[in-house]
Amino acid sequence: MIPDTLTTAQHDTIYNIFSLVIASQLFAALFMIACLPRILPRYRQAMCVAAVVCGIAAYHYFRIFNSFNDSFETDAVGGRGTYSQVAGVGFNEGYRYVDWLLTVPLLLLELVAVLALARKLQASLLLRLIPAAALMIALGYPGELSGDNGIRNLFGTLSSIPFVYILYVLFVEVTKSLDKQPEQVRKSIGQLRLLLLITWGVYPIAYLLPQLGIDGAAAWTGKQIGYSIADILAKVLYGLIIYRIARIKSFADDPSFAASELSTSEAMELDPRHEEDRPIPRGAA
Repeated sequence: MIPDTLTTAQHDTIYNIFSLVIASQLFAALFMIACLPRILPRYRQAMCVAAVVCGIAAYHYFRIFNSFNDSFETDAVGGRGTYSQVAGVGFNEGYRYVDWLLTVPLLLLELVAVLALARKLQASLLLRLIPAAALMIALGYPGELSGDNGIRNLFGTLSSIPFVYILYVLFVEVTKSLDKQPEQVRKSIGQLRLLLLITWGVYPIAYLLPQLGIDGAAAWTGKQIGYSIADILAKVLYGLIIYRIARIKSFADDPSFAASELSTSEAMELDPRHEEDRPIPRGAA
């Protein structure tokens, strides 16, 4: 539930964290677009999707930011007193769910696209992951709106079913397709899956706060901070790891491209054709 009042510290903290998210998402999107020439064309789809995800998030946080500003006001001189909720104006939490409904399936599309798997396998993974992601978000929203703990528990449980299924596909099914990927890519995919598990875990924790008897302005402030930080990690940091994977795979696929992007020694390390040119460690002869 939205609190009736916020302290100055609580209001300013939320105000600043929303501003941070907008800047992070917006400039991450611009960076990803600017870096498209730094990877091979076959991996640019994944980076375009990553940029779209951050762009969507920046737009919705701008709307969240405006909704927050419209929802609370203070009569104190200089805006340094208690902030009260404006009568007839409510903070629109729905912007978050619209954002997640669009971006969570796209996050999974990024992962599958950057692996450049066989079309049949890629289509199979996407047909399972994307509907499950949309269903997970759609089932969570009615519970978020409800003040009844029974309804929240019902929809929270229903939303957890596709969440567990997504984790199964990511940690079991996707693993089967990684055998032919470069070792650095396999490590980065492990980091991505762990990042999703940690950041997505923030959402159900915040969702369950009312059931745990944790409510009021402090809890609501904590929820907004938690959601915001999780969104930065799950979109910006995730997108940067996708970019790293795309770079690694570009270098592995095309040594001449690696040579144009890297120093001579770095390119030789990635090109197995130059194995005989590498210096032999002492004692190895």
